Amino acid sequence: MFMIYWSISIDGQEQACSREFANDRMVDALQFTESLRTEQRQGAAIRHITMSSENPDSVGHAGVADPGPEYSWKKRR
Repeated sequence: MFMIYWSISIDGQEQACSREFANDRMVDALQFTESLRTEQRQGAAIRHITMSSENPDSVGHAGVADPGPEYSWKKRR
């Protein structure tokens, strides 16, 4: 899934906003993000626009983990 996050400043208060897109809607997510950035450039009180993704078909857990014992990478000298 893809999530778009942004904030809107209303009377000096920041309001957090988000919108979710399905895994097969990446182009739509990118177009929506660009539309927010266009509004921002035109003077809208939109800030902190970012996109995040999560792959439900990932083979491992998100983040950094120690390699398994079968992994034998060695630095060449």
